[in-house]
Amino acid sequence: MSALPPLPVLPEEELEERFVRASGPGGQNVNKVSTAVELRFDAAHSPSLNDAVRERLIRLAGRRATSDGVIVISAQRFRTQERNRADARARLAALIQRAHEAPTPRIATKPTKASVRRRLDSKRTQSERKRTRSGRTHHDQ
Repeated sequence: MSALPPLPVLPEEELEERFVRASGPGGQNVNKVSTAVELRFDAAHSPSLNDAVRERLIRLAGRRATSDGVIVISAQRFRTQERNRADARARLAALIQRAHEAPTPRIATKPTKASVRRRLDSKRTQSERKRTRSGRTHHDQ
């Protein structure tokens, strides 16, 4: 069991669905029935999300988020409206779930003495190699 806060249940009023005609398989049906779903969720103005989750959600959405902070998910994988609707909602829920997981802070570490020594030795060797290629000796400079 994780210590994450429970996912907010998004009220239906915060979700806006548009049904459009899908491309792809479906035979003659594809030209007549609007089975594809365009799910819109205004993350920037949603009272169901706290500020940290809202910011992470918009960042995670990437190009699916508009400049106004509205997340648009298009689903047209299936031939029926119901399955596409469920698919779009599941993808939005997965995105919100990922936004709820706060990234673990990076813990700064110091390099070991041996790794510092290896790095400096490597730099010294490379410098020596390049110096000998030039044809000049160290004393000519």
